[in-house]
Amino acid sequence: MPQAPMPEFSSSVKLKYVKLGYQYLVNHFLSFLLIPIMAIVAVELLRMGPEEILNVWNSLQFDLVQVLCSSFFVIFISTVYFMSKPRTIYLVDYSCYKPPVTCRVPFATFMEHSRLNLKDNPKSVEFQMRILERSGLGEETCLPPAIHYIPPTPTMDAARSEAQMVIFTAMDDLFKKTGLKPKDVDILIVNCSLFSPTPSLSAMVINKYKLRSNIKSFNLSGMGCSAGLISVDLARDLLQVHPNSNAIIVSTEIITPNYYQGNERAMLLPNCLFRMGAAAIHMSNRRSDRWRAKYKLSHLVRTHRGADDKSFYCVYEQEDKEGHVGINLSKDLMAIAGEALKANITTIGPLVLPASEQLLFLTSLIGRKIFNPKWKPYIPDFKLAFEHFCIHAGGRAVIDELQKNLQLSGEHVEASRMTLHRFGNTSSSSLWYELSYIESKGKMRRGDRVWQIAFGSGFKCNSAVWKCNRTIKTPKDGPWSDCIDRYPVFIPEVVKL
Repeated sequence: MPQAPMPEFSSSVKLKYVKLGYQYLVNHFLSFLLIPIMAIVAVELLRMGPEEILNVWNSLQFDLVQVLCSSFFVIFISTVYFMSKPRTIYLVDYSCYKPPVTCRVPFATFMEHSRLNLKDNPKSVEFQMRILERSGLGEETCLPPAIHYIPPTPTMDAARSEAQMVIFTAMDDLFKKTGLKPKDVDILIVNCSLFSPTPSLSAMVINKYKLRSNIKSFNLSGMGCSAGLISVDLARDLLQVHPNSNAIIVSTEIITPNYYQGNERAMLLPNCLFRMGAAAIHMSNRRSDRWRAKYKLSHLVRTHRGADDKSFYCVYEQEDKEGHVGINLSKDLMAIAGEALKANITTIGPLVLPASEQLLFLTSLIGRKIFNPKWKPYIPDFKLAFEHFCIHAGGRAVIDELQKNLQLSGEHVEASRMTLHRFGNTSSSSLWYELSYIESKGKMRRGDRVWQIAFGSGFKCNSAVWKCNRTIKTPKDGPWSDCIDRYPVFIPEVVKL
């Protein structure tokens, strides 16, 4: 039996090296241009000799007034440049809340509670089981104590207790890590989308830690899973105008009062995906923090599609026919998220992509506009701009869609998939669990660039780009400390329950 011929690799290998050569040439164009000019100047100076060079210098007539004016002009331009230059914003450190094992909700427990709570509607129970089987969640995700009761007890006291548990634990750990004292906090931003009591959660934090009376505090609500990066944007703007300041951000979602107890399928979906979690982040513009800070903020781009009705209503809090309040997730959610992402990367692309990718994208765009609209649009290779990706762990479909659209490998989305598996969708704090996963794997090196992408109701797509300030040692504590050796794990398409 004749053997099958080996596949022809030569053409693909040649194409690969042609692309690498093109990227190197375009990205280092200025270097290639300046090196010959500098070489010519050096050769000419060597040819002239020291005496001739001295004669040329002496022939130039400089008087004291010209020298003083020139010096003043240089000093003036330098002063204006450094005064107008934005302050560098540092991410000193962060902390993620790790729920206790007593809050764990294995699949069997979740389904048993669903059968008891929805005993009059077996179709809703079956729907939740199908969602859970394909969700990408693992057996160790957690729900707050009030949801473990049958039926759940979503009281105001229970919701406050959950908020105190997740927020205070994360902040205590952050203060311990950074050595920051509560009296040194200048800016406080708390974001929680669906739980907005009075006094606010930010006031609760101020009361707990006895923060200063002149602290600048903000409480963001109703802004969805992308609110964490909105808080970072707000902190950045405040740190630009308040020198030598420390900012604390708390990102969380309180599950207790928002656990849907009705029968509408579109509103049961969040019950299967959302789990408890929180993150506390310390940002600073102090020069003394530049040596110990983990990251520097490079770019932050926000995209809001709220002017479009479909985008506005695709994640919508409402009452069902029986009066139960829940979050209705539209079937068009993934398509809307794709459009928001497209608008966001159109803005962030020119800020982060190398010149070679920008030139290819521009050529493709001009070709489609002028020659043939049916040409396939060129998708920039964002792997050339970033070493790490933190995609909001909103669900398996979200991660799959972004991996496909951005042409990422399984390794690039590993942090997102493993975070979804271990902790579930923790809303705005999920990006920090993902960043912690990358650090726990010992992959973060000085100079590495991280792209955080988050989606939220409204509909919003927000991006933040961080640059690693120092090589980060594998942490001995944190949310992954007791399980990182088990990860990554294989996640089947369907887990039969």
